Amino acid sequence: MSGPLFVLGAAVLWGLIGVQSAGLLDAGVGPYEIAFWRAMIAAALFAGHAALTGGLRLPRGRDVPMLGLFALLGVTLFYAAYNLAVESGGVSLAAILLYTAPAIVAVLAHLTLGERLTLVKVGLVALTLLGVVLVSLSGGGGVTVSTASIGWGLASALGYSTYYLIGKWALRRWTAPAMYAVVMPVGGLALLPWVTFAEKGTREWILIGTLAVFSTFLAYALYASGLARMDASRAVVVATLEPVVAAVSAAVLLGERLGAWALLGGGLVIVAAAAAGGGGRPRRRSVPAERSAG
Repeated sequence: MSGPLFVLGAAVLWGLIGVQSAGLLDAGVGPYEIAFWRAMIAAALFAGHAALTGGLRLPRGRDVPMLGLFALLGVTLFYAAYNLAVESGGVSLAAILLYTAPAIVAVLAHLTLGERLTLVKVGLVALTLLGVVLVSLSGGGGVTVSTASIGWGLASALGYSTYYLIGKWALRRWTAPAMYAVVMPVGGLALLPWVTFAEKGTREWILIGTLAVFSTFLAYALYASGLARMDASRAVVVATLEPVVAAVSAAVLLGERLGAWALLGGGLVIVAAAAAGGGGRPRRRSVPAERSAG
């Protein structure tokens, strides 16, 4: 039972990203600065991990453009867009929209990689789209459905989808810590033109630290440990508890309440994500990159 418990721990830590970000936003720390510190602190931890395991190295050849693209989409866009989605719409909405990523992956893999778009995949994409439509019909207490909140939520899902599309390729050539030691500082530094550094006290630095150390670096470590003890397909399904944790924590700590249509739509998105993750043969090597950025 240790494998599922490790993955559950990772899902809980990822699910708490939203409330930590909301706390920083309320304190006047901007969404781009939150993303910057999260990436840079986690990058230092991944670099230390990679150095201790003998995997730290610089990219060469075709790794440079691929990892550069991964950094810009998987860190710069993903981290910033998720914070902007939380700021404009609330934690629950942002977490639900993040899990449209498997549907985005199915479409992009068909268009760019030539992967077959099966009837099952089409059905899961349709289920996801229906879920997004239903979520868009209903806000709730502390949840704001708007063009900005939906747009940033889907943009974060697009950034997150690169952990499937590019991460799988990168992990054939890199260990996960070494890869993140490269892409995270590049993605973090790319945020600097938009960052306005706010005055921060002890509470704000603690939130930044827990976000980077626990909900990013440690969450990866727990997920990787769990993955070593269970099938990848089961691990991905357990990890879809993340938006549930996000919604519950937002309800308890922030007073957010999703409307009936949003709850139904969110349920459809989570079911589609779980079905997409649970299908096919287990892939022990590729999955850590797919979930380790949270």
